Amino acid sequence: MRIKAKLKGNVVSVKAMAKHDMWTYDIAEKKTGDRNNANFITHIDAKVGAATVLDASVSQFLSKNPIFKFAFKGDFKKGDELVMTWVDLKGNTKSSKAKIK
Repeated sequence: MRIKAKLKGNVVSVKAMAKHDMWTYDIAEKKTGDRNNANFITHIDAKVGAATVLDASVSQFLSKNPIFKFAFKGDFKKGDELVMTWVDLKGNTKSSKAKIK
């Protein structure tokens, strides 16, 4: 996952790209003949320290390598570490970290 987090005032703006093929049920059926081969991100969260700043359930209707943009306020500072984690339909998990700039 590629993450950029920028602090301006007390608002942190985040842009992140999750690298995932995002096979919907229809794509899986077309490519393999079996809908059970579908695999897409179902949940994504972001934390700074112990604070959860994003917690989202998503569906198969995101594109391949989806981009997430969000902002949050708080008592954060440059150098704090943002950790984003996604979970897909098959239970695979990927975490990435970035420092707030």
